[in-house]
Amino acid sequence: MKQLKSVGIVGVGAYVPEKIMTNFDLEKIVETSDEWITSRTGIKERHIAEENEATSDLGYEAAKKALKDANLKPEDIDLIIVATITPDYPFPATAAIIQDKLGAKNAAVFDLEAACSGLVYGIVTGANFISTGAYKNVLVIGAEALSKIMDWTDRNTCVLFGDGAGAVVLSEVEEGYGVLSFDLGADGSGGHTLDQPGGGSRNPATVETVNNRMHYLKMKGKEVFKFAVNVLPKTTLKTLEKAELTIDDVKLYIPHQANFRIIDSAAKKLNESIDKFYMNMDRFGNTSAASIGIALSEIYENKKLKKGDNILLVGFGAGLTYASCVIKWAK
Repeated sequence: MKQLKSVGIVGVGAYVPEKIMTNFDLEKIVETSDEWITSRTGIKERHIAEENEATSDLGYEAAKKALKDANLKPEDIDLIIVATITPDYPFPATAAIIQDKLGAKNAAVFDLEAACSGLVYGIVTGANFISTGAYKNVLVIGAEALSKIMDWTDRNTCVLFGDGAGAVVLSEVEEGYGVLSFDLGADGSGGHTLDQPGGGSRNPATVETVNNRMHYLKMKGKEVFKFAVNVLPKTTLKTLEKAELTIDDVKLYIPHQANFRIIDSAAKKLNESIDKFYMNMDRFGNTSAASIGIALSEIYENKKLKKGDNILLVGFGAGLTYASCVIKWAK
């Protein structure tokens, strides 16, 4: 895939709220158990935002760390993309709120809604702005406060999700490094298998929508699971093919942290070792657009990446969307 400029990640950061909710805490709220949650998802605990913490607060903290890591000032950023399904408000954009908090006065801003695929969508979008010469530095943030839209009486969903944010700074890098290829896609026919039916123009907020609990996240778990286990290996192989790489060339896979069984199934379909798939959902749960960024930040901070390593980011989620990209690490 020919690019005018090579674009890579030059800064990484993540943030999660201090409050931790364990499976044992959930046992006191809904009819569930630590054994049931762990055996089906791999999740043991998740971080939960405080009442006064919003998505922009989480994203701002992750963004500060990414900027520091990139050795850039807020005014050096030309564009801020925030991937989220839990914005502070329907408008203004959460990206605009973070821009103001950072003091990134020179940045254009917009929010991107691709759910759990959002950070990869954002990285690909930002990279293309830079590769064409339109912008020099792009800040991409995946941030979610999913606890704010959880139905804590629904044991099938409330046990899965957590809050947090991950951020990356994109800039031009040495030729041949950075984003090598990508694959973005969606199956809109499955949109209502994972949605928040109330609050938009289809079902504006009314007493009826509130009473019917339509403002909470709804999910048909089996359908989403089936979509994920099929699309993850498919998009992975498509992206590798575009980059003229094979699975043997991948140092590490960083998948969306939804469910251990999904990732295990994908690894088997790819005939790959599960050890090459980084997982931290046991400690953070499913943080939607934030999950890949949080995982990447942990990997980076633990010095598990070296220059020249090929990593593959892959997400899947509401929409139904999917996204993957191969990055040759340039730092």
